[in-house]
Amino acid sequence: MGDIKTILLVEDNPHDEMLILRSLRKVNLANQVDVARDGQQALDYLFREGEFSERDGPELPMVVLLDINLPRVNGLEVLERIRGDQRTRLLPVVILTSSDEERDRLKSYENGANSFVRKPLDFTEFAESVASLGVYWLAINIAPKG
Repeated sequence: MGDIKTILLVEDNPHDEMLILRSLRKVNLANQVDVARDGQQALDYLFREGEFSERDGPELPMVVLLDINLPRVNGLEVLERIRGDQRTRLLPVVILTSSDEERDRLKSYENGANSFVRKPLDFTEFAESVASLGVYWLAINIAPKG
């Protein structure tokens, strides 16, 4: 993966996207945060298909921050596809969602999520949670090679 630390943020809410990007910039960990605004875009990004067939940069991001409620392909389906493919099955995926449904948590973990984080309603809490996620997944966690 070289020196580039990329995060793939999969988020369809522009307000949440802005807040997440601002929070990640504040801790200055990722060289790059790429954004997909629906599940199909995320899959195309990860598998270098469609509009991302000529994508530059590392083969895979260091971590995927994945919302559940997405247009076109929902987050749980994206997670299933990630875990079902040899190229991406070990890729760290954090579910970052406003859902507080037990069934969503259970299904996320059953499908292989590495973590399930509920988006706090409070602005400051939300920013701190995202910053902590960035620090953990990019600076503390040691991901498998390849």
